[in-house]
Amino acid sequence: MMPQVITLTDRAADRAKALMDKAEDEVLGLRVGVKSTGCSGMSYYVEYAREQKKFEDVVEDKGVRIFIEPSATMFLFGSEMDWVEDRFNARFDFVNPNEKGRCGCGESFTV
Repeated sequence: MMPQVITLTDRAADRAKALMDKAEDEVLGLRVGVKSTGCSGMSYYVEYAREQKKFEDVVEDKGVRIFIEPSATMFLFGSEMDWVEDRFNARFDFVNPNEKGRCGCGESFTV
């Protein structure tokens, strides 16, 4: 059996559900993608998904629907999304087996 494109930790699933419950409009799930930016070349982004876009993969894990941008699938395959909070910030964090490195601040990565 082939692994999912992305899985969620319990913390990420709980936080995703809480965020979707607070959204002003109806939300189907969260959209995850990558964009070209940062000192290492790419960064992750997470946003509300109000509809499924053409060619998007949809992953359901722990009661959360994740919509994967088509151009991000090859970069995210096998990743785990987590929710991390520390003294200075709170964010979704990704453990991605495809990463070859991250910049010093941890905001961008390279594959």
